[in-house]
Amino acid sequence: MSEEEESFRDHIATVNEKGKRVWIYPKKPKGHFYTYRKAVSYFFLLLLFTLPHLKANGEQLLMFNVIERKFNIFGYIFWPQDFYLFAIAAILGLVFIILFTIIYGRLFCGWICPQTIFMEMVFRRIEYFIEGDATHQRKLSAQSWNREKILKRLAKHTVFWIISFFIANTFLAYIIGSDQLWKIQTDPIGKHLGGLISIAIFTTVFYLVFARLREQVCTTICPYGRLQGVLLDPNSMVVAYDYKRGENRAKFKKNEDRKASGKGDCIDCKLCVHVCPTGIDIRNGTQLECINCTACIDECDTIMEGVGQEKGLIRIVSENGIKNGTKFQWTRRVKAYTAVLIGLMIILTTLLVARRDFETNIFRQRGTTYITTEDGKISNIFEINLTNKTHNDYKIALKLDDKIGKIELVVHNLKLKKEHHLKDRFLVTYPFESIKNGGKKITIIILGNGKEIQRMKVKFIGPIL
Repeated sequence: MSEEEESFRDHIATVNEKGKRVWIYPKKPKGHFYTYRKAVSYFFLLLLFTLPHLKANGEQLLMFNVIERKFNIFGYIFWPQDFYLFAIAAILGLVFIILFTIIYGRLFCGWICPQTIFMEMVFRRIEYFIEGDATHQRKLSAQSWNREKILKRLAKHTVFWIISFFIANTFLAYIIGSDQLWKIQTDPIGKHLGGLISIAIFTTVFYLVFARLREQVCTTICPYGRLQGVLLDPNSMVVAYDYKRGENRAKFKKNEDRKASGKGDCIDCKLCVHVCPTGIDIRNGTQLECINCTACIDECDTIMEGVGQEKGLIRIVSENGIKNGTKFQWTRRVKAYTAVLIGLMIILTTLLVARRDFETNIFRQRGTTYITTEDGKISNIFEINLTNKTHNDYKIALKLDDKIGKIELVVHNLKLKKEHHLKDRFLVTYPFESIKNGGKKITIIILGNGKEIQRMKVKFIGPIL
């Protein structure tokens, strides 16, 4: 393209030359891709609103309680000691995003991203229902504040606020838990004032995102759109306009032989632009604002069918696919990322399987050395830190793996509650003659309800003979 033709890349479609916001009124989409998107979106919406109210092993199925640093994932509890698992999972997610983008472009944004699902399949559809299609919305926006405009805008924003309230409550259910959220909602206001303020704040945030920010989240706030420019290559599958087939653009004339007159298949109806939720012209090529929602594909296919042309002028295809007619290829880059992804998945699965239900640390108490008792034995004071990651309570006991030494607990009835932490001291005593060269390695067995749950090796110190 010439410099003039590439000028569209110097600005985004939602901002005019003076830097002011251009409000987007996308045409209501329809078509088989849109039908598939609705099915996918409503499935994820069902999951989103249902999961925080489901339980497994007596715990919420999914909860990410950053306040108490407690995470419930499919009935299993994860604590800060399991942070390394989250680090690996985050790396795994990053590699997956990179791999997915390399192959399928920004398809995640248009089909799975919660922002797009709520905006296009909830809030936008409510807008279509109350205010009508794009033409009616523009007309309503331009007219004075008469009775019709006031009632429609009031109805729309009231529904927007109610839905934002439900989203905010669901969001909090994932953070503080659905049971705690229910207490905030049903107890007297004075008992949970902070929680109610949080609900009000999140409701306002979600309302402003979907009522005001809208597509600006995708085009200017979300960093993923900018990552796309780095990750995409000529073999990436994206929503693209077949310029070889579509150019030169010209209006449709009945019974005209377009090829003979040097015209392409694009009839320049601009409906692909009118239906785009971010306001771009897909015919200009791949742009960071494109979320691969496929709305332009549905619209173009409908027009092509209506004028007797072959469908697929706009389709999911790679740049090389348009240029050379090649299909998707497994390049070295894709193979390398796939290998890394599989490797990380194996590592994460192995660590999850090997994860212990108890996290134990035993240290000799700081600032202490050995003690010589009246009967000539040697004692060390130890400190135990024990975390219970399970849903059960345990009565804790300690013993040595040999019959020479002896353990004395400061608290004789150590009780470790479910999902709790225990910290206490104990005394280990050995005969003087069993200590050689200033110390020895000993093994302490931790018992829970009479059963061994862990073994820890520690160093017992004594005099150097």
